[in-house]
Amino acid sequence: MSQFIYLIPALTILLGALSLMIMSMYEKYTVKNFIIVASIFLLIALGFSLADLGSLYKAQPYNELFHNSLIFDSFSNFFNILLISGTLLTILIGEHYFQHRSYFKGEFFSILLFALFGMMLLGHSNELITAYVALEVASFAVYIMVGYNSDDSKRVEAIFKYLVLGSFIGAFYLLGLVLVYGATASTNLSEISTFISTANDQNMILVYIGLTLILFTFLFKIAAFPFQSWVLDVYRGAPMVITAYMASTFKIAIFSFFMRAFLQHLGFTIDFWDTIMSVIIVFTLVFGTWLAVTQQIIKKMLAASSIVHTGYLLLAFIALSYKDGQIINIESAYATMFYLIAYLLSALGAFGLASHIMSETNVRVTYDDFKGLAKERPFLAAMMTIFLFSLAGIPSTIGFIGKFYVFTEAINAGYTALTILAIIATIVSVYYYFKLIAMMYFYPTKQECISLEFNDKRVSTYAIAFVAILTVLGGIGSAIVFFIPALNIDQIITLAQVAVQSLFIK
Repeated sequence: MSQFIYLIPALTILLGALSLMIMSMYEKYTVKNFIIVASIFLLIALGFSLADLGSLYKAQPYNELFHNSLIFDSFSNFFNILLISGTLLTILIGEHYFQHRSYFKGEFFSILLFALFGMMLLGHSNELITAYVALEVASFAVYIMVGYNSDDSKRVEAIFKYLVLGSFIGAFYLLGLVLVYGATASTNLSEISTFISTANDQNMILVYIGLTLILFTFLFKIAAFPFQSWVLDVYRGAPMVITAYMASTFKIAIFSFFMRAFLQHLGFTIDFWDTIMSVIIVFTLVFGTWLAVTQQIIKKMLAASSIVHTGYLLLAFIALSYKDGQIINIESAYATMFYLIAYLLSALGAFGLASHIMSETNVRVTYDDFKGLAKERPFLAAMMTIFLFSLAGIPSTIGFIGKFYVFTEAINAGYTALTILAIIATIVSVYYYFKLIAMMYFYPTKQECISLEFNDKRVSTYAIAFVAILTVLGGIGSAIVFFIPALNIDQIITLAQVAVQSLFIK
């Protein structure tokens, strides 16, 4: 029974997905029923995950069945909490959006939980084939959700582009996997690590080529340059709530596996990609900033800005410096994990709030359409301002603390020039984020954008307010609510430290 406890969160999500799929066969259930059932399963899974939060452990339950392909530790549990929380908040924030769109049916929530199950499995993966299967389970579920909006003609372009490019990059992963297996005779991360540490340079050629191809998949999924071409069209054609989910939660799942791979097994190879990763970060920051500045559609602006945030995350990622097989700058791992939390709250709040606003209005698409929102809906405008402040890295928000940690660790690792470029990108981001704030507060409301209803007593409104509070407390929480440990910034870093420490338990 003690071994089974580790499986409960993932199995709960899988059971929830299957239950929702069965429920979708019956027309008597409404969207509200599916939201309630999905939320219950997510809360149960979250409860079991939170029970182990902060404890240091590492286990491989039923290893005779899984054959060292799955691992359950504090690290995977940390990411499970983020993934489950992100999915739950997506459902709650999108409650109003779901009920105002007739194309949302019960099977949508089943697909959402299947996507979450794949993401959680990815975080537990200790082997390349298992990781690929988990990634594809999550990816195919996301492909379906991207094309779920039957009322939008752009969905066809979005799903076709994402499906074709995603399948294409998946082939790169498989090719890389084959090359790694051909050289090492294994797909297990620990065995690959052992081979690399003892092999000569000639035997390493295939391994490095294979790992580079797998790294391409990582860069594509997080929308780094030059693999970001799909982002604007896919995010534009997808339902707004799914855009929020892809921009925030899905990225966390990708980082959960690749951080495990590099921190625990392959970190000493990271210097091999140092130069090319630096170039990728430069172009990701510059190209993402240029795209964000030139957009007029809010969803596309937020999508383009997500590319810039990918650049920040990659900056923290390559700041993991190694020497003699030891991590010199392990604090950058904590900075990456903290920034993932900061971006989860900020992006989910901004995208989710935009979807909530669009649910109640005739048009809320471009900057002009948001004119006068502060006079019409002051509460929602204030919440949007908080999220935009956080995305821009304004002090007193969790986004500022996240950027501060990332930039500090990058400088400590010797990436001063890249950090200066990232700071410049942050300064430029103030323009396109504050442009939306100016539209909300300093312009009269367009007649065609007046809200159809003014009921703020909704689950989605309360969920948005909750995320906004966390966004502020994550920035100044230690100063004003130091007596609540869960809101203390140092406590979040401590949890990240425990999670990373579990990777090195023998």
